Amino acid sequence: MARYVTLASVSEYPPAQGRQALLARAARLVERAARQGADIVAFPEVYAQLGQAEGWERWMELAEDPASGPTIAALGECARERALYIVWPTLTREGDRVHNSAVLLDRRGRVAGVYHKMHPTISEIEQGITPGEQVGVYDVDFGRIGLCICFDLNFGDTMEGLGRAGAEAVFFCSMYRGGLQLRMWAFQLAAFMVSAITGELGMIVDRGGEVLAESTSEVVVARRVNLDSRLLHLDYNSDKLDDILAAYGPGVSFRYYSREACWVIASEREGLSVDDLMAEFSLEGREAYFARAERIRQQALERERGI
Repeated sequence: MARYVTLASVSEYPPAQGRQALLARAARLVERAARQGADIVAFPEVYAQLGQAEGWERWMELAEDPASGPTIAALGECARERALYIVWPTLTREGDRVHNSAVLLDRRGRVAGVYHKMHPTISEIEQGITPGEQVGVYDVDFGRIGLCICFDLNFGDTMEGLGRAGAEAVFFCSMYRGGLQLRMWAFQLAAFMVSAITGELGMIVDRGGEVLAESTSEVVVARRVNLDSRLLHLDYNSDKLDDILAAYGPGVSFRYYSREACWVIASEREGLSVDDLMAEFSLEGREAYFARAERIRQQALERERGI
């Protein structure tokens, strides 16, 4: 059945005016996202420190306890008041280790997860940042989301881990835009990508790699999407289109990506899930199709070798 959710992000470099000014600004932006129907809103990388001071040395001093830090607690209250999820990036301290983190706050304002950046830059590590070791994927009330931070976007282990864990929407909190890479990740993961960056052009990208929304002079961007959808290859699937329409008409929607020979099918009907459609019409997921093609390839090679 249709599983609509509104994804949102903030993209800006906040003025370093101190904690109270930062928290007041963040609260206004959360409210702005909430008024657009946001179920979740993400902020840019180390937003908490950017808005309090300048320079890595001072930022490191402002690293906070991931369970009870002052900005985390304040944004938790915002999440509770607006009944939405917030992805709040901040430096966190655990003993003598400092991480570049993204804290997931749930609709009640509680810490639902803390992701530590797996791939800090060389300069970050030289400044004392400890790399994370696990991908950040979390169950929320509307689905399964993933988190990644800035330089992570350049490394396949992060993307592959998010894919294996089944992330349906990935929030990219960053100092740089990501651009084409975001669209590539969306297509490779068959997941929505949402960027929150320290500048213009924060994006929401759909499963097929198409940009749905982009921030410019307005720092908050939001888009309602249907998570009950799948990216399929056209091979062995497209000939079933008429049968699907005959059975369900506008209760099913399609989006085509002809250049990539793919399409997205989504359920728009109460009581009908996209998994139901996959089973009823023997539709094959893209990754399952590629795995089947590889098995057949290996069998052909074995025959050639006389195995």
